[in-house]
Formats: sequence, structure tokens, C-alpha cells
Amino acid sequence: MVAVERQNAEDVRTGAQNGAPRRVSRLSPMNQRRLRNFKANRRGYWSLWIFLALFFVTLIAEFIANDKPLLLKYNDEFYYPVFVDYPESIFGGFYAKTDYKDPFIQEQIEKAGGWIIWAPIRYSYKSINREAVQAFPSRPTLDNLLGTDDQGRDVMARLIYGFRISVLFGLTLTLISSVIGVAAGAVQGYFGGWTDLLFQRFIEIWSSVPQLYLIIIIAAIIEPNFWILLGILLLFSWVSLVGYVRAEFLRGRNLLYVMAARAMGVGNVKIMYKHLLPNAMVATLTFLPFLLNSSITTLTALDFLGFGLPPGSPSLGELLKQGKDNLQAPWLGVTAFMAIAVMLSLLIFIGEAVRDAFDPRKIWT
Repeated sequence: MVAVERQNAEDVRTGAQNGAPRRVSRLSPMNQRRLRNFKANRRGYWSLWIFLALFFVTLIAEFIANDKPLLLKYNDEFYYPVFVDYPESIFGGFYAKTDYKDPFIQEQIEKAGGWIIWAPIRYSYKSINREAVQAFPSRPTLDNLLGTDDQGRDVMARLIYGFRISVLFGLTLTLISSVIGVAAGAVQGYFGGWTDLLFQRFIEIWSSVPQLYLIIIIAAIIEPNFWILLGILLLFSWVSLVGYVRAEFLRGRNLLYVMAARAMGVGNVKIMYKHLLPNAMVATLTFLPFLLNSSITTLTALDFLGFGLPPGSPSLGELLKQGKDNLQAPWLGVTAFMAIAVMLSLLIFIGEAVRDAFDPRKIWT
């Protein structure tokens, strides 16, 4: 540690002598080494950038795949259908909702000297291609690059929206369950004794509850949606992190600096947060990418079985189920399989790189 700090100070001093501007890193020497170890895993490093690029594209899915124009001009006024639902009466029609693909509406806009800017894919996840000449599911064409499903919906659009909702669901479930799991493991490991014993028995009983049966029962009573599924899975997913945090707190609560802080009158909450939690977060951060992977897989499996998101929602699991039900349309199964395989592979590679970055045997290599 001292040698690294001296080397950093020497680098700053040498740069200043050579006329270079002084740059003081905000990262500690250990975190700098962790970052370098993460970048050294080229597969995980580039997987992170690819995953972030794909996720960013899906975050702006409405601007990439939409059956509404991004911008149009009509009678010297600008309209933004991607944000606002305009009534058809504005463009000379009489319906409450405007169908911008209707030839009549397009003709009215052209007569008024207007124009329309469309998204690259002129279909949303629920849009039906009513001009298809093939029976559904139809083969890939220039209009539908990945074909349509058995209801005539564009597969590419559903893939983009389904990727987004899967990642957002996984991230939300991972973050909330991590907070609960870390807090539970910290309390259990720090206090030990009867607290640890009773908590362990509760976790053993709680973990034995069959999640799938519970979801099936709830789905028979109410229609599950994003938040209901999130709440049900959150009841059980937090348990996976308790063991790691508990072990770190059990190991660290009797260390000398913790005992010294306790003897000086420092409160338990401050000791847990300031002295023990940073060490426990190393194991937690290493496990997070794999927990995210598990969350996405769980949602995909529920959608495949029909107990996931409401019917019609963009879902990779539902697309995979359509591929199973329509073996005569192999593009459905291949598209769903490749999307899920690429997503989970990228997350696994990222998790391996994070694990290498926090591996204490590689910190000073």
C-alpha cells in the first residue's frame, strides 16, 4: 500500500516537472488496481460495453420501433405523436385516435403541404401488420425484418421492447433484493447469538416455500403484472445474499479495530455501516451480475409458462413460447433463443470480470 502511494506521488511529481498538468485520481490505489483488473478481462470489459449499448438502444425503443410518427408538420404546425395522442379531427377525420398509416390521413397531410418523420421500424410491440400478404406467422421481409408472430405483430419491435422490460425487471429486482439481503445479513452476522440462530431457522423455513406454486395460486386469483411479479419474487430473492453478508460480518465483528470502536462508544449502526459493510460489499458486488442473470431467467421462464406478464406484453419468454408452438416458423424460436443467449452470456462475462476485479489474489498483480 505504501509503495503504491509513493509511486502515485512520484508519477504526479514527474508529470508536473515535465510540464504536464497535475491529475489526482479520485480512486484509491486499491480501486485503481481493481479497475485495471476488470479491464484486463477483455471479454468481460467489452461485454459490459456491448450490454450497455443494447440497453441504451432499448431504453429509447419508442424512437426506434413505433407505429406513430416521431414528428409531423400539418398546416404549418408541428405535432409530436410519439409523445401525444392527437384526435383524428385535427387532420380532417372523425375518430378519437389517429391512425397515421391510414391513406386518408396521409393524403390530408400531403394536401396541407406537410410531411411525416417515422421511426426506423414502423411498428410498435402491439402493432399488427394488416398489409401482410402471407399468413401469420409470416416470414422475414423488408417490412418485417424478423417476420411476424402468430398474431401479425412485428418480431423485431417485440424483441426490442421485450429486452428492455426484461432488463428493467431484473435490475429492479436485483437492487431491491440486494438492499434487503445486505441489511438482513448484516444484522444477523453482527449480533450473532439468538438473533443469528432464529434468523437462520426463519430463512430455512422461508426458502422451502415453493415460489412457482405461489405464483400459480396468485395468478388464478388476480392477473399478475410487472409490480405484482416483482413483489412476489422479491419475497424470496433477497435470501440469496444473506449468507455472503452474514459470513463477512461474523468474521469481522471480532476484529481488533471493530472491538476498539465498540470500546470507544461508537454505536452499532455506525460500526456496521462504516467499518464492516465495505468489506461485505466486495462479495455482494461480485454476486450481483449473477443475481441479475437469475432474475431475468426467472421472468423469462414465467412468461414461457404463461404465469408472467399480462397477455400482449412484450416478453422474451412469450416469444420463446411462440417459437415452440409454431415449429413451422423457425425464425420465432431462433430469434428468441439468440436474444436470450446473447443477453445471459454478456451478463455472465461481466460477472466473471467483476469477480476477477475483486479477487484478493489479483488485487496486487
